[in-house]
Amino acid sequence: MKKIILFSLSILSFTAVGWSQSLEYQKQKAEKIVKGSVFTKIIKRELPATIVYEDDDVIAFTPLRLQAPVHLLIVPKKEIHTINDVTDEDALVLGKLFLVAKKLAKEKGISKTGYRLSININEDAGQSVFHLHMHLLGGKKLGPMLTQEK
Repeated sequence: MKKIILFSLSILSFTAVGWSQSLEYQKQKAEKIVKGSVFTKIIKRELPATIVYEDDDVIAFTPLRLQAPVHLLIVPKKEIHTINDVTDEDALVLGKLFLVAKKLAKEKGISKTGYRLSININEDAGQSVFHLHMHLLGGKKLGPMLTQEK
């Protein structure tokens, strides 16, 4: 029985390590969080941006590197680092992100042809700005989100 428990614990330890963030990513993430979000700097007007929507809770703007003909970032003004940091008190602002996305998709003429909403969380998803944000992408056929395995 002792051997089974030790084996189980070693498997759990191995898989937990396999699913954790790399040390380099953890270091970069911590440094960026301490430094402060570039999006917070846009919200505070410390950095310029082409703002397409703003209210008390949410701001939306055009990113520097467009990935589609229509590409907007929809950001809560409250700095939430990742979805993993969301609390019950954030429920209304998260819902508002989707309502703003719907409004902007309609304004940009892509609500009927289709669009993608994407939120990247941590290393495997490629999150590089640690302030929750939603990408609104459209204006062309976007293809599959991931490479299809055969």
